[in-house]
Amino acid sequence: MSAPKILVVDDTPQNVKLLADLLTVKGYAVATAASGPEALKQVEAERPDLVLLDVVMPGMSGYEVCRKIRENLATQVLPVVMVTSLDPAQERIKGIEAGADDFLTKPINQPELLARVRSLLRIKEMYDTIQAQAAQLTEWNKTLEERVQEQVAQLERLGRLKRFFSPQLAELIVAGGAEDPLKTHRREVTVVFLDLRGFTAFAETSEPEEVMGVLREYHAEMGKLILEHEGTLERFTGDGMMIFFNDPTPVPNPAERALRMAVAMRDRVAEMIAKWRKRGYHLDFGVGIAQGYATIGAIGFEGRWDYGAIGTVTNLAARLCGEARPGQILISQRLLGTVEELLEVEPVGELTLKGFSRPVTTHNVLRLKG
Repeated sequence: MSAPKILVVDDTPQNVKLLADLLTVKGYAVATAASGPEALKQVEAERPDLVLLDVVMPGMSGYEVCRKIRENLATQVLPVVMVTSLDPAQERIKGIEAGADDFLTKPINQPELLARVRSLLRIKEMYDTIQAQAAQLTEWNKTLEERVQEQVAQLERLGRLKRFFSPQLAELIVAGGAEDPLKTHRREVTVVFLDLRGFTAFAETSEPEEVMGVLREYHAEMGKLILEHEGTLERFTGDGMMIFFNDPTPVPNPAERALRMAVAMRDRVAEMIAKWRKRGYHLDFGVGIAQGYATIGAIGFEGRWDYGAIGTVTNLAARLCGEARPGQILISQRLLGTVEELLEVEPVGELTLKGFSRPVTTHNVLRLKG
């Protein structure tokens, strides 16, 4: 830590030398000035920790210098000790009015001078410490505010992403562990379409509260299985859902995940159907699954965005779902080629599907092997 610096201001060279020598011996750094204007320049240039200021000087008195020091925001609290040989009582009042912190009379009592210097420097050091801590606190508050804003933005983004992805995946994306999924991209995916058979007739003949109750139960159970198998829910369409695998981040065995999820959904819906039929609801369940490339990303406009996949593979899964009879999980030949060892299937034949120029070879999933 550097020694405190004291500026000695006096128009008499002998006085300057006497004070400078005394203070230097005591370990202080010393700067000097022989006039008021020079003193102000030295205050600016040397940044002293204390000023010993002679009152009577030609041109600009010590009082005027002290007032100038106090007018400057950077030196408002700089300790100033006025030194004079005039009437102490009158000069002390003038010195206080000018902004001086202390007062010494000539001839200077050296022990008193050193004691006052030490006392004022302690006060200056405490003030500097408080200022540094205040600056640090301001910086911490600014940093904290920035961090809070960043975390709020992350939470908002996380909430938006959780509409589409599993919580674990959404948190991974926000943490930077996955690329921005809302940016348009192309990837091979496995797409699952599912819906309830007989739902339109059920909705037309049932009370709205009954319809909503069935949908809530159905969505809740299907949602659990989507999250469990780490699928991406693309959309709800009443009783229908579209889920795909291998996006926004690649996953191992997307086709297998899709099929295990679909079979688990069929089993779970079978349990719900048994309860629904006791209430007089005639509903059933069908699924279509396909594999292929899709263009994926944010779809919509500012203020209303959805996460969507576009491509032949989504159309194929939707058409297969539309053709599925109650309890069937229809898959394309291409998909079967990648997971044949996992499944027991029965051929359905070649289906003529809307939007496809050639018949599509289709199979129904009976069960998982083992």
